Parts: sequence; structure tokens; C-alpha cells
Amino acid sequence: MPALDLPLAELMKFPGRNPCPPDMDAFWDGSVAEMKRIDAKVELTPAAFSAAQAECFDLWFTGMGGAHVHAKYLRPKTRAGKLPAILIFHGYSGSSGDWFDKLAWVAQGYCVAVLDCRGQGGSSEDAGQVRGNTHHGHIVRGLAEESPAKLLFRNIFLDTAQLARVVMAFPEVDAARVGATGGSQGGALTLACAALEPTIKRAAPLEPFLCDYLRVWEMDQAKDAYAELKAYFRMYDPRHEREQEIFTRLGYIDCQHLAKRIRAKVLMGVGLMDSVCPPSTQFAAYNKITSPKELAIYPDFAHEGLPGMSDRISGFMAEL
Repeated sequence: MPALDLPLAELMKFPGRNPCPPDMDAFWDGSVAEMKRIDAKVELTPAAFSAAQAECFDLWFTGMGGAHVHAKYLRPKTRAGKLPAILIFHGYSGSSGDWFDKLAWVAQGYCVAVLDCRGQGGSSEDAGQVRGNTHHGHIVRGLAEESPAKLLFRNIFLDTAQLARVVMAFPEVDAARVGATGGSQGGALTLACAALEPTIKRAAPLEPFLCDYLRVWEMDQAKDAYAELKAYFRMYDPRHEREQEIFTRLGYIDCQHLAKRIRAKVLMGVGLMDSVCPPSTQFAAYNKITSPKELAIYPDFAHEGLPGMSDRISGFMAEL
């Protein structure tokens, strides 16, 4: 069969290429501790959208750096006891989208929260002030700063964990029955959320982005969603004299290095013809997950919808 990347047998053992910063664990332990000290100042405002079976709210909370972060929040109108919840994360540059497509989860008895990533297509505030390139993408946002704490995706990753904590604290939610899902960037944020809030019970990432930047570079796939990597080198390190330093700094926001923190049961979907988020980069993260996990492989599919995965994720989350 056609092959874009390594043979499947090698993918299943692929260890990843991007260097892991030596203080990775301490960095994220400190970051999570900092997040937990924030007064989230949660606000729930009834939404203009209404539905027969759902109460719909604009959810606001205070994230890292004082950013005003937005999510859509829906819950069943009829409730008996505490309910499971599902957290949903969107693709790169997108938003939480329409209300209507969340109603299927509500109809199955879930509370639903869908994050708007700061600085992207939704309503969340981008509160970062950093030097360097911000035009071409968010992976490199803050890369020129002295501290990796200025990386924009550090704060976005923490927003996912903060959202989980906010939702888990709602009186209608059973904090022991919360799952997360999303595709592409949403797949990466699903991994990050489950890693930084380890009480998440189910995680279903699809075709996760933000994994193994060095492998992306070595495969000459620094284009499409990863185009900013090439742009950054061309503008700030045209002779690649700082290549090791740059990829090590990016390691702080590489989901493969967060994956070992995950305690949730994981269902991951991957297309073996994915040229946007190459399969080996996704396997670099999957192979580091030590909790119970399963993989849905689509040999002929690229970075696109994976037939049957919505139904499979529904069944997977039903275990909650």
C-alpha cells in the first residue's frame, strides 16, 4: 500500500525525535501549581441560543496572565443527580463553533464545555505580550523570550486544564466522570488536558497536532499548519546555528513529552496518509502513553474526517 511515513511496525515503536527539556517535569509541575493559584472568577451568562433539551451558557473564566477565556457550556434541562461531562477542543485557528452540534452530547445526558482557544477564532482574550514573530502562527509565539513560560501554547495548554477544573466544580457535574476529545489542534489539546488534569477519565484525541516538531522538520513537512517553523528559521536563525536550542525550547509544548502524565483511558484515531500532522509525530505521543489505550488506524486517510470515529467515541465515552 502507499506510504507517507514509516511502516506501521516501525511507527508502533517510534520513540520520537524532538529533544525533551531536562526540566520538563519541574516546568509543568510549577505551571500547574501557578494555574491552581488563580482565582478563576467563573461567570455563566445565558446564551442567546436556546434548545428544548439544553440550558446554554457563555462560560467565562480567568486564565493564565489574567486572560478572559471563553467556552460554550451546555447542560441537560432535566437532571437527576450528578452527570458526566465532555470537554471538546477545536482545530488550529478555529473556534468553539455553533451550539447546535453539541446537542447530541446533551441528549445523551452529558454536560458539555467547548473551549475557545485564546488568540484564535473565538471570543477568548489573547493577553500575551511577547517579543518576536506573532504573525505566522502560535507555535512560535514567545519563542524569542528568555523563559519558556512565555510560550503561548503553554498558556493554552493550561487553559484546557483550568476549564476541566471549572467544569468539575459545577454542582451538576460528577468530577469522576469527565472526558475530553478533539481533532488536530483539538487532539493535541485533548492530550494536554488529560496530562495536566490527570483526573480526566477518558481522552479521545484524533490526528493530534503539536507533536514532535523536529520530526516534522526532518520530513520536510514544515508547511500547512507547521509552516511557521520554516518562517521562524528563515527570519530568526537562517543558518540554523540555534537549531538544537530552538527545538529543545519547543519541547516544552510538545505533546509527546506530556503524554507520560496521562492517566485517562485513551482512544486515538490516526490516518496513515496524514501529511499535515505526519503519523510518526502522532505515534511519538501515543507510544509514550502508559495508561490503557487503543488506536484506530485508517490506512488510506489523510488529515480529514475519519469515518465511524464519532460513533466509536460516543461508545467510548459511554463508559463514563
